[in-house]
Amino acid sequence: MKKIKVFISSVQNEFAIERQLLFEYLTRDALLGRFFEPFIFENQPAADHRVDTIYLDEVANSDIYLGIFGASYGYEDKDGISPTEREYDHATHLRKTRLVFLSHHGKAERHPKEIALIKKAETAVVRRQFSSADDLKLVVYAALVRYLEEKEFLRTGPFDASVCKEAVWDDVDNEKIADFVRLARTKRGFPLSPETSPQKILTHLNLVHGNDLTNAAILLFGKQPQKYFISSEVKCAQFHGNEVRKPIPSYQVYKGDLFLLVNQAVDFVLSRIDLAVGTRDESIDVPIEYEIPRAAVTEAIVNAIAHRDYTSNGSVEVMLFRNRIEVRNPGQLPHTLTLERLKQPHSSQPFNPLIAEPLYLTGFIERLGTGIPDMIELCRNVGLKEPEFSQEDAFMTVLWRMDSSDEDATRQAGDEATDPAIKEASLQASLQATHLADDEVTRQATRQATRQADEEVAEPIKRVVLVLVGEMKRVKIQELLGLKDRENFVLNYMTPALKADYIEMTIPDSPTHQEQRYRLTTKGIEFKKKIRKSKKK
Repeated sequence: MKKIKVFISSVQNEFAIERQLLFEYLTRDALLGRFFEPFIFENQPAADHRVDTIYLDEVANSDIYLGIFGASYGYEDKDGISPTEREYDHATHLRKTRLVFLSHHGKAERHPKEIALIKKAETAVVRRQFSSADDLKLVVYAALVRYLEEKEFLRTGPFDASVCKEAVWDDVDNEKIADFVRLARTKRGFPLSPETSPQKILTHLNLVHGNDLTNAAILLFGKQPQKYFISSEVKCAQFHGNEVRKPIPSYQVYKGDLFLLVNQAVDFVLSRIDLAVGTRDESIDVPIEYEIPRAAVTEAIVNAIAHRDYTSNGSVEVMLFRNRIEVRNPGQLPHTLTLERLKQPHSSQPFNPLIAEPLYLTGFIERLGTGIPDMIELCRNVGLKEPEFSQEDAFMTVLWRMDSSDEDATRQAGDEATDPAIKEASLQASLQATHLADDEVTRQATRQATRQADEEVAEPIKRVVLVLVGEMKRVKIQELLGLKDRENFVLNYMTPALKADYIEMTIPDSPTHQEQRYRLTTKGIEFKKKIRKSKKK
């Protein structure tokens, strides 16, 4: 078998020891040595060192460009470009697989041109950090093994297709499977019926090997998935400002199957971002708009849960700041999919294909391969800044909120961005500069007015009061607010509104009656008028 050539590039004097270590490691390792043939310039005849083009030829002849970027930029030619950058640009031009590894130097320690080179690389390639020569060896090993798996030189199945060795059929919740089938039949025309045996349904979904349950089966339909996968949870936190600082107003760790995790995390965000509600008192079809489209929030969270690395000890994290939402997951993009390509329609390359398929069948994933472009378009359509994506040790999606300032200004201003006066000025300048339509300005004003109206009343109560028209069932109110987790809705919305006497039951003597509906009390009606009056000012 022809070996895969790896061109190892770095500033000549900065990582001499590391380059030699990697050369010897790739040559001698029992696994990597079978597949890879490394190249470092130290092993070339002395005469070749004076011929710059020899290294560009080696880049062209290689399959993988492996760059080690540190603090120094190195020798600059007559055009002010270092050999390292020339080699990286040549690999980019030739569409080589590029793996870049960054030292743990701080920004102040790096040469300005090295910072620019790193910035160039961060939108196009997989980057990992290392702190020592041994650490570099480990992250390079992981990256190259993954390359072999993606190219199918190593034929190991995906994690979600592996058998969950200790799981038994009693670990699976049959009612969850039936609920899945009902929803999948409605959304995608799933061919089996809810009455079909769980074994046949899971077999149809390729979630069973023989009579053994796969990891995906437990994660999707298990009664207690965290019994086998302790890190398969979602941590959600809300912060007052734009940085991670105590006190933390709200922090939740959600556990359960993947469908439940998505619903709980999405509801966490929707419960804490701004909401604009229309004024159609004569209709139950009340126009409701969250400051970030619900579909965009859902897409970011579903991506994190569906494509994460479940062998990692890390968890999915959803962090809500004043100006943005960050969604992180312990996962990596395929080497063939760059951050730039991610923003365009692309072939679906799910990290966990057996998990992705049921999420698609139930509508959690709308269209395979178009989720990120759809997310970007949704945010643009309501005047939000384009979502951002980054890949280091974890994959991160950033959704900007309606009152976030300009990205560059935010980065430069730091804590100043948390100042309400500065934030308001930035918002007004942004509105003028981008010439947003009048209806978009109206939506923002509505959200601002809603935030300021009667602050002493809990936000969930206000939202129930605003959408409740006439007599409604609980499920209709929940549907109007775009929330999916029934337990969360009852606990945090309906029960507080009932206890505070803003709403009442139509059948109070039988709370669980199947015809139970809810209506505003006199107190609720007056409060709704007060909010509406506030919005007109």
